[in-house]
Amino acid sequence: MTKLSFGAHPHLLGFEQLERLVERTAKTAAEGYPPFNIEAVSENEYRITLAVAGFRDEDLNITVENRQLVVRGRQAEDEGERLFLHRGIAARAFQRSFVLAEGVEVARAALEHGLLHIDLRRSVPDVIVQTIPIDRR
Repeated sequence: MTKLSFGAHPHLLGFEQLERLVERTAKTAAEGYPPFNIEAVSENEYRITLAVAGFRDEDLNITVENRQLVVRGRQAEDEGERLFLHRGIAARAFQRSFVLAEGVEVARAALEHGLLHIDLRRSVPDVIVQTIPIDRR
């Protein structure tokens, strides 16, 4: 029996990239830091919230690369000589990725109370009905 991959299904024409997107998403799912929430604000609006306590806005970088939202955080080195008796607050660098569907764009980002909120909006295209003429040969 031959395994038919998702992108090669005969009824899914032009969806070859979908399988690659699923694989890329599976790889990023193993990341555990920082913790995050995803919520549906409305039918076409979403919010991703990452817990980034201790990070300032200049320590964070948000980009969209090839339909992938990438959030990176790197805290500046502590210039003062501090002696920690216990250090339980994570200060490590991170990269967290989210694959965006076509038509989903970042509307805004805000940092408040140690939470980074990234608002996403899906643009809904107008329904287009197209009649295809049949050539006579």
